[in-house]
Amino acid sequence: MRPSRIAISGIGVASPFGAGRECYWDHVKQGRSGTRRIDEFDPSQFACQVAAPLPALCVDQAPRLESHPSLDTQAGDDVLRERAEARRYSRASLAAVIAAREAWHDAGLRMGEPDAGVIIGTGGGGIELGEKQYREFFTDGLKRVTPYAIPIAICGMLSSEISIALQLHGISHVLSTGCTSSTDATGYALGLLRAGEAEVLLCGGVDACVTPGMIYGFSRMRVVSTAFNDVPEQASRPFDATRDGFVLGEGAWMYVLEREERARARGAHVYAVIEGYGSTCDAYHRVQMDPEGIQIVRAMAMALQRAGRAPESIGYVNFHGTSTQLNDAIEIRCVRTVFDGHADRLCGSSTKSMVGHPQGASGACGIVTTALALDRGFLPPTINVTHLDPACDMDVLPNQGRAIQVEAALCNCLGFGSKNSAVVMGRAQ
Repeated sequence: MRPSRIAISGIGVASPFGAGRECYWDHVKQGRSGTRRIDEFDPSQFACQVAAPLPALCVDQAPRLESHPSLDTQAGDDVLRERAEARRYSRASLAAVIAAREAWHDAGLRMGEPDAGVIIGTGGGGIELGEKQYREFFTDGLKRVTPYAIPIAICGMLSSEISIALQLHGISHVLSTGCTSSTDATGYALGLLRAGEAEVLLCGGVDACVTPGMIYGFSRMRVVSTAFNDVPEQASRPFDATRDGFVLGEGAWMYVLEREERARARGAHVYAVIEGYGSTCDAYHRVQMDPEGIQIVRAMAMALQRAGRAPESIGYVNFHGTSTQLNDAIEIRCVRTVFDGHADRLCGSSTKSMVGHPQGASGACGIVTTALALDRGFLPPTINVTHLDPACDMDVLPNQGRAIQVEAALCNCLGFGSKNSAVVMGRAQ
């Protein structure tokens, strides 16, 4: 017996392509790359000089919201007006608020909605502000350190910024479990909604980690691409034989979750439904996957079992697909283990080929992309596949998307610290 399905009834995005859900979908559908040479700082001293960062954003790029009758309209307007200055936000919190407001508006919800809360995932929070402030502290002394440094930079503030912007008084939590953060936030939200502990939740993930310290650190780890500095748009190439590391990405992918019957009763558009979630830990290594992939397989199988679905019912996999040599091959092997003979009839793609690796927002990016794919009957491609690695022998939708309607999909997410998470999604009926 399948558990209750949780509907995605609103979507908002701030991505390397700019603000807006439709802007994001148009670029991903067409297979365009958001990777470019870094110009936010001088990258010439680093081995990796490319990334997929957020462009400059403004809070006014998100739609304004109506106020719930229980909320004083003037008070709601004052909150938005007071916090509209970009200097009051980290890059991550600004992107999160813009995407959250778009998702809330898309779902037909209002500022001050009762019985509503926020659960999101992030890896670094406002790390760029913290890094900048440390740099200024050690070079300029105390002169340029802002009193906002701590409350803006910490991870836990991200959900608070969204709660304040939407005037929501329910749960306001941030999960930080590395690259699986937003997938895990979604699993957490799934449980609360099914238990009746919340009526509606703003969920998703955000990260904005393109900073000198992060680029240098990942370069030292030798996990980011360094061979395509002269052709940045080709640097992220999951499953390709010439891949040489991931591209660091940024963005916020937010969605409204509520029980399907509630969403339909109020006439909301249901993009897709979330049916099952599974999470495991390899307990193997700080940064490397267990080559055997036993726990990766178990996380996917767990999500399928909890969704009440047979592997044969899945038509699309949104791969974690980072563009690193070992991880891509291990992931494909694990997917083949889970789906057995059905893997030869299964297609999937890596959104990271277009938006880079947005760290703790990876799962949310995959969930949003899959929800739009299920809703619109189009599966986006994996770009930059010129020579498919024989170790990645599946239909990864190379270079061109495909107009096809599938009934269910699996989103896979793998992270540092041996963490694995998976979500099973179904098409709205």
